[in-house]
Amino acid sequence: MTDSGNKAPLDRLTEAYEKMLEQVHDAYEVTRESALPGLKEYLSDAREKVVELGELTREEADKVAGYIERDIKDAAHYLHDTGEQISTWWRFDLHQVEERIAETFSKVADQTRLELGKLAKRAEQASTYHTGEITGPGTLVCTNCGKQMHFRKAGHIPPCPGCRRTEFKRSEE
Repeated sequence: MTDSGNKAPLDRLTEAYEKMLEQVHDAYEVTRESALPGLKEYLSDAREKVVELGELTREEADKVAGYIERDIKDAAHYLHDTGEQISTWWRFDLHQVEERIAETFSKVADQTRLELGKLAKRAEQASTYHTGEITGPGTLVCTNCGKQMHFRKAGHIPPCPGCRRTEFKRSEE
């Protein structure tokens, strides 16, 4: 196992989120045909790579891949439905987000907007986020008390600082 084995589990998962998202973006840049099936394949390849390199267990890699897929679908759903920019989905200025993750995430979300828009149209409810999961940049709102949590980079979702509940949605304001 690499030196990442010495890091706290949440730090490893957060770093893996950013690394897998970057790998998905790099693979997507190579070929842009058939975006939705390709995106799933690229995410699967990125997941396999971190497992093969011993950076994450299969279970951890599956979790992180699920988080990335959820965030991309949520962003694409928002972009498709509103026509807004990714910075509006995040609810704060792009310069506040770490430049590398913002650029990578923006390209993946924007490039797949049309393809994922078809899937997003079918989904009537926005994605639900839970304490303990990893999320990308943006603002989450507690479904119980409405308290907002702002994520400027990928990170784990803690319990609500207002009521200690564990379920969140993306901000719609």
